[in-house]
Amino acid sequence: MTEEVDMSALVSHAEDDDPLRALGALAGLRREVERREAVAVRRARTAGASWVAIAAMLGVSKQAVHRKYGGRRREA
Repeated sequence: MTEEVDMSALVSHAEDDDPLRALGALAGLRREVERREAVAVRRARTAGASWVAIAAMLGVSKQAVHRKYGGRRREA
């Protein structure tokens, strides 16, 4: 079972006056964005998107996205 992340609470805490609380919230946001990006890349590849198209949407090179996500298409 996956834990639901309250993105709005993390965004709110990222602007907290307490710098340590803000840093903790930013770390949580980064983890959630990374998780969601990986899911979206897998879905895009499953739907037939090229590494070039995915890289363009992420604003990185084809090589960077290929290296980060293993360059292998997951089979269903």
